Amino acid sequence: MCQKIEGVLTAIVTPFDHDGAYQPEAMKLQIRRQLAAGNGIFCGGTNGEFFVLNEQEKLAVTETCVSEVTGQAPVVAHIGEISTRETIRLGRQIAKMGVDAVSVITPYFVPLKQEELIHHYQAVADALDIPVFMYNIPARTGNTLHPETVRKLAEHPNIIGIKDSAGSYESLKGFLDAAAEVDNFSVLNGPDSLIHQGFVDGCSACISGLANVAPEGINAIWRHYHAGDIAASHAAQEGITGLRTDLYSIAFSPAVVKKALAIMGHNVGDSRYAVRFDKQAEQKIRDVITHYL
Repeated sequence: MCQKIEGVLTAIVTPFDHDGAYQPEAMKLQIRRQLAAGNGIFCGGTNGEFFVLNEQEKLAVTETCVSEVTGQAPVVAHIGEISTRETIRLGRQIAKMGVDAVSVITPYFVPLKQEELIHHYQAVADALDIPVFMYNIPARTGNTLHPETVRKLAEHPNIIGIKDSAGSYESLKGFLDAAAEVDNFSVLNGPDSLIHQGFVDGCSACISGLANVAPEGINAIWRHYHAGDIAASHAAQEGITGLRTDLYSIAFSPAVVKKALAIMGHNVGDSRYAVRFDKQAEQKIRDVITHYL
């Protein structure tokens, strides 16, 4: 069992060069930005573009993160693949690299019943000797975990929590209520708009894509909350919510996050999936950055 993960973990982007190849040196620079702000690292997830990385790239990304963080903060690596077998295979390799825990997205493309999701997560948790977080993001996978399913899976000694990126307070609250019935089970909040409320209601940590762009701003929500200054935490959230609304109205993450980073002077390259920004869109991103940062 790993030490309870608290605070902010950045769902870090995967930097690419102009040819689209993984850039470990650029990744190290981004990790240092996050560590300086007090944030941990969540690698190989949605913002890390796991869906367009091959296996060797996923391993390389994880190795870079673990070696650069050097135990200064938690590192959680996403290992979820489309099948149980492939998830276990990747998980066994990543478990050897020194991460604190792994995250497993629900299988995608094929709709699954709750009983089938239970079987999937139990099989993965049985096969790995590293703590497992479930990862719920139904808008991207087409499969959603129900609170009663999570309550049952929480009884597994190797399943230590869930990352909820469903995007609604109702979903997050359902998992928090389920977690309240189980000892040592954590809920990690995914939506940047719910970070403050998640902490108020009992989330142990948030996994933030916007922390790539605003590492100190995201951390301020946690820092103030942890210090007992609820008003300051709420105020920090207000600014982040505005940034999220305006930035994500231009394009989906992580493409818009990577473009914002590039405009800010960080060489992380473009997303590998089909999003292109014209001059008007780039100007909108500049305006958003100027306004909020």
